[in-house]
Amino acid sequence: MTSGFAPSRSYGGSTLGKGVARSAQPEPVDLSALQNAGRVVQERITKDTTIIPDLGDTLASSSGQVSASYTVYPNDYRAPFQKRKFVGIPEDLFEHFNAVSGVSHVGLMPEIERAWISFDHKLFFWDYVDGNETSSFWEEREDVIADVRLVKPKKGMFIDEITNLFVVTTPLSIFLLGLSFELPRGQGRAFRDLKLYATDLKLNTDVEMISVIGTEEGRIFMCGVQDGCLYELHYQENESWFGKRIQIINHSVSGVQSLIPRFTTLSTEEKITFLAVDNSRKCFYAMTADGVSIYKTNGERSVQHLQTVANLFKLAQDKAAGHPALTRDKFELRSLHVIDPAESRSGIQFFIMSNNGVRLYFGPQSMPNCYGPSSSISYTRPIQLLHVRLPPANLIHPDTLKQQSRPTPSFYGVPQSQSQSPPRPFHTVEFLFSNYYRGMTVASHPGDRDGNDYILCMSPDLTRIGSIGQVNLPPQPSSTSTLSESYRNALSDGRPSLTEYAALTSIAGTAWATAHFLPLTSTAATPDGLAPSALNELATQFGEAPCQFMFFTNCGISFLVKRRAVDFLRADLEELQSQGTIQPLIEFRDSFGRDQTCCMLLGLACGNTFLDFQDETTSKTGNISIPRPDITAVAKQAFYDLGERPTWTERVTYGTNSQGVAVFSGRREGLALYFSRLIRPLWKAKLTQPGIAGRQKLLVAENVIVTIQKNLFLLKDFLDKNPHLFHSSPSESSNRVPVAEQEAWRAEQNSVLEIISLLSRTIEALSFVLLLNDYMLGDLISQCDPEIQKLTSLQTFETLITSQDGMSISRALVNVIIDQQIGQQISVDTISEILQHRCGSFCSTDDVMLYKAKENVRKAVESRNPLDRQNWLAESLRLFAKGARILEFEKLREICGDYQQLDYARGAVELPLTCAQTLDPDNIGLEAWHAGLPAGDSRTTYTQKRLQCYDLVLDSLTVFENKCNTNKVLEKQDALYQQGDPEAVRSHAYELAFASEDEIFHSTLYDWLINRGLSDDLLEMRPTFLEAHLKREPITVQKFQLLWQFYVKNGQSLRAAEILATLAESTQFDLELPARLEYLTLAVGNAKSHPISATGHHETAIAFLTDLEEKVDVAQVQLEIYNVLFPHVNDAPEVGARINLLSKQLFTMTDLYTLYATPFDLVDMKLLCLHVSEHRDESIVRPIWNQIFDESNDSFPIFSESRPIFSPVLREDADPTTTADLILGRVVPLGKRFYPSESAFPLRFIATLLVRFTLANKNVVAFGWAPRILIECGVPYTDVWDVFHEMYESQVPPFNDQANVQVISSDIAVLISDWLNEASRPQSSARSEFPVGRIDRSIDQYLRELEAGRAETRSLYESIKRDLRRHW
Repeated sequence: MTSGFAPSRSYGGSTLGKGVARSAQPEPVDLSALQNAGRVVQERITKDTTIIPDLGDTLASSSGQVSASYTVYPNDYRAPFQKRKFVGIPEDLFEHFNAVSGVSHVGLMPEIERAWISFDHKLFFWDYVDGNETSSFWEEREDVIADVRLVKPKKGMFIDEITNLFVVTTPLSIFLLGLSFELPRGQGRAFRDLKLYATDLKLNTDVEMISVIGTEEGRIFMCGVQDGCLYELHYQENESWFGKRIQIINHSVSGVQSLIPRFTTLSTEEKITFLAVDNSRKCFYAMTADGVSIYKTNGERSVQHLQTVANLFKLAQDKAAGHPALTRDKFELRSLHVIDPAESRSGIQFFIMSNNGVRLYFGPQSMPNCYGPSSSISYTRPIQLLHVRLPPANLIHPDTLKQQSRPTPSFYGVPQSQSQSPPRPFHTVEFLFSNYYRGMTVASHPGDRDGNDYILCMSPDLTRIGSIGQVNLPPQPSSTSTLSESYRNALSDGRPSLTEYAALTSIAGTAWATAHFLPLTSTAATPDGLAPSALNELATQFGEAPCQFMFFTNCGISFLVKRRAVDFLRADLEELQSQGTIQPLIEFRDSFGRDQTCCMLLGLACGNTFLDFQDETTSKTGNISIPRPDITAVAKQAFYDLGERPTWTERVTYGTNSQGVAVFSGRREGLALYFSRLIRPLWKAKLTQPGIAGRQKLLVAENVIVTIQKNLFLLKDFLDKNPHLFHSSPSESSNRVPVAEQEAWRAEQNSVLEIISLLSRTIEALSFVLLLNDYMLGDLISQCDPEIQKLTSLQTFETLITSQDGMSISRALVNVIIDQQIGQQISVDTISEILQHRCGSFCSTDDVMLYKAKENVRKAVESRNPLDRQNWLAESLRLFAKGARILEFEKLREICGDYQQLDYARGAVELPLTCAQTLDPDNIGLEAWHAGLPAGDSRTTYTQKRLQCYDLVLDSLTVFENKCNTNKVLEKQDALYQQGDPEAVRSHAYELAFASEDEIFHSTLYDWLINRGLSDDLLEMRPTFLEAHLKREPITVQKFQLLWQFYVKNGQSLRAAEILATLAESTQFDLELPARLEYLTLAVGNAKSHPISATGHHETAIAFLTDLEEKVDVAQVQLEIYNVLFPHVNDAPEVGARINLLSKQLFTMTDLYTLYATPFDLVDMKLLCLHVSEHRDESIVRPIWNQIFDESNDSFPIFSESRPIFSPVLREDADPTTTADLILGRVVPLGKRFYPSESAFPLRFIATLLVRFTLANKNVVAFGWAPRILIECGVPYTDVWDVFHEMYESQVPPFNDQANVQVISSDIAVLISDWLNEASRPQSSARSEFPVGRIDRSIDQYLRELEAGRAETRSLYESIKRDLRRHW
């Protein structure tokens, strides 16, 4: 730990002390008051979960069939969305627009903050946040890029840097691009730079693909444009005999038909037009022209069709009969939007939007009110069309909307002024692109003038569907329903039906694509059970940024931002300030209720990090936003005026004294609401969670705590500056106020004081938690008693703040910190100051501290007592470590020299390591080191400072090593300078060095030891970071050799095999072929040593071993080919280059066959390749054996200037006897090597070749020549006889000629005779297998069919029969 307290990352710093007690004796904590206020907070948090129904409840509460209730205002002062900004297309992309006359497509990818644009085969990614930055990609074949989608990759398929995949489709192909994000270069940028990787995963298709989706597990689905089938793009790591590396699977057909999608046809109603994935329910939806199907993944390469809902048009007509929007010529399904389970506890899963704005909601057939957790819902129940939501019919034209001014109403939303002309209506015809998020729907519509499109914006009208204390709520300004009253009103249970704001807004250009803009990090996340409805923006508007949608047009990207209730209120305050009109504010209060209005007024008055629309370049914790001082003043006054007064209600119970209860004012309720909404993400959250090595760590992200603390401090500062807000008016004297009202005021003030007390306590608690986190919370907790440790693991922020257990935990942790600091000679007063004011330095004491440390070194030199000397040195080390931040390097070198002379190993090793960490407190140098120390990177400065400190440690180790090796004791006049045991000092120094947790130092130490030839000792020790060091770039052969030996010594033989295999197959190392074969052989040995347990899963290890053994076989073939070709390395330059390549890398069997065996006409090697690979293909092996027996061979495909390495056996100028000897010399070695492999030695075919040669040279070749060759090859007599007997009986040319059959009979006679002689030898194995009876019967047949003139053969047969009878 470095000296003092490091600067805090939490908000406030010393400024935060203004809001907390500064005295040395803080006031005691009133747990009772805190718990009372805590109950108020909990009540408000719970109430927020019920005041706004979720989407399913609002749809179920209407007629259950159809609804069309909308709030349409004749002007834009209540428009649900507003245009936030417009980002124009960069000039370089516009140049492509102008230069290219081909096809262009676009899309939005908010997950990576990019838009993509394709021009024919060129693809551009536009950083619309930066505004001008673009990156490009070109398709090699110049196919027109039609679509680009972002999907998740399969786990383990790619390198770790690839986090996503781009699926790029063209009319003729599909290919995948890897995607990763580099760390941001600037400060505060929330996104990362784009980096593309080629994957070599590309596939040609006969069908153009659209609507690509990806699942969480990495599977990719799409549908075909021409056939409307459901396809899956399947890819795998390696190509196999049974599956290509990438292929397309048609799930709309089955069996073999899935391989020929071009011949499948579906009806128009069956063709899929749109796909949408539902990861939360683990399924996906396929929309057709008049239906929707549900699928789920079901194992590799397969999907399960769960359900299809067809005839949607008819189903919708049945629910909303007679509505003009539901006519066949006007109704077309356009898009499908998934509804998150958190938005509908009743189970609504998705809705389909038609081209004319009709929304069809689907869910399970039964919709029970299940309010349990729904974070891991999967599709289980059949769904049906539950609700039809008709489009708004009386929309106002956007141009008219802008021209209309706010009316002067008598109550909210009902204009009284008749001076303005009636608004101009706009009738929608066709919506093209739509998007949905948390109850908000936007859709683009062609404008009625060039250069503009109109966007229909719809969001829930909380004043109509919520229970938020509305009063005097008027009828809707424009309810666009054309249905009967039963469709618009709620059911008899009184639950409100869905009512939405609806308005049109114009954007520049023609809309091409739309997407939901992903918000910045928010604090609105809530522990399970406390989450409000997803529609309840009142509960989240002060904890997250407003929702935004993007529309990509031919001019650029328009951002539409949701106007929250607080934004409406802010506009009313601005109007009140500028025009003095109070009526809009009153209307707002009546619509949203007094308490909600006061809550929002308080947020506007004190400021909040989420009031304004955060720019993407701001820090992720958010900037503070406070309205203009005049608006703040108006908000503060309105908060007081609209809050009304508290009242007292008497309760009289028979037989007891009368009791009363206070009904608090809107000010107190607004304060309680606002405070509870700020603290809600933390209130019930656990303080810690299990971390590494059993240590606890902070559960809630630190930036979330900091943001919440900012907003809480703004509230506290506002309340401190305006204490009068919760007091009665000064004009009212106490003697004129009724006693009951005084009681009400007293009760409210007590409650407010309790809330403010809880607010102050919460701010301090968050500062305390952040302080603990700065100083390794897990380490601090581990130093506490076991009971405190257990309590801490169960603690929530609520209990930490309001309970006795929380106080006990806080006290214990503070004691740990104080004990640590007292041990460093820091007074308790200083610690108190740090804890209250978050001071992170001891500027006035650093120099004194270093001086004291130097004095301690001097005292150690002068001390005659070894124990005292060690104590002085230890104290000096402690003080030097505390002042390491300001310790100069030369001074550090001098101190280390002193420690070396004094044989103080701890100081000589630990102090430089402490300084290295202090000089790089944020691990910037560590990041640069992990990045490979790129040239020009400013972070490398920190790394160099670290390395300088490490050099001092290595120098100390060298000094101690030299002292030990020389084994000399320095003789000094004074006993002070006598050295101790040099071996003990050296060992202690190494122990301290290896005990360091600094990864960079360990890597430096390992290199130092390896260069000194101590690698074997290092392997025996197996220190913590050795494995990571040996795997770190730059990789060398030496590192890999040590790494596999490390794994062997560590009992990880399988990993050792993997490293050896990598080393053998690597192309970056200049290794000879025998060395690569040796590494593969070692890999096989280590893989076989992998331990096997009864419960282990060893399929992967077995597959790996099998693969290694195959590679060894292939490498041995490669070595043999290399040895054969090496004498020809100087034949020609290109020949030599190719031969030398054999010694530089490993090839596959296919490469060896096609690149070497075939071009160089290596007949034996061809057979060897077939034999090792066990590839049986008669069309390949027969021509090879024909070539061996061929009369001439003049072809040499690749190197025509060179001659074949092997001469043919049969030549025109050779006599038959010589040729027979050549055949014998060629066939027998090959047979001995390859038999019984049918892949390389097809017995029957070779026998046929031998017999054909015999028949062609009947008068030259002796009888039995052919079978005797096969016997010499190692073929058993039985198999040879079977082959020749088949020829004898076949009657297939040339054995349909009786003369040829007689030759075969003579060969058989010789074969059986030789067989009989072999079987007659003593102890011959052939005797037991000799088929006497069968041979005897066959000889009878041979004799019957033998020509009379073949006396020699007849004699041989008769001799065999005699011998058979003699011996058997």
